[in-house]
Amino acid sequence: MFTAIEGRRNARLPFCRFVFLARNTGGNAVVEFALAAPVLVGLLVPLADLGLAYSKQIQVQQAAQAGAQYAVFHPWNSNSPTAISSVVTAATGLSGIAASPAPSETCGCPSGSSVAAANCGSTCSDGQPAGYYVTVNARATYSPRLPYSVLGGPVTLTAQSTVRVR
Repeated sequence: MFTAIEGRRNARLPFCRFVFLARNTGGNAVVEFALAAPVLVGLLVPLADLGLAYSKQIQVQQAAQAGAQYAVFHPWNSNSPTAISSVVTAATGLSGIAASPAPSETCGCPSGSSVAAANCGSTCSDGQPAGYYVTVNARATYSPRLPYSVLGGPVTLTAQSTVRVR
């Protein structure tokens, strides 16, 4: 016969099973990882793409500096823009890098972190003669690897290096 005690036990049986499942922690790590992994990937992959763009920017800057270094050791003549442009494009393994706008030589006086235009042979405000400066530009386009990148669409990376040659 069915007693009242057995009835209470049978009524508590589904509750006891739920408590047992709630206390069991065997698969918690898998569930937590499955929930967190898409969020982490969604954050890290665009940052990796941004890192690739920054790396390419550094290479563009190094190419401009290589062109400026070439200008220091080779006197300026009519072939200099072409020669410096060749050095800029050969300085890195980047495809699509160009010396644009073309390298140029100007006269000027140093003014803080820039060069103020001056007539060749004139005297600067500090009493020194105006110097000859070569400006080298480098430019490359970076296309993000992923469609949902932080950068959006293609980005033009530019760098400029100015050096006094005499």
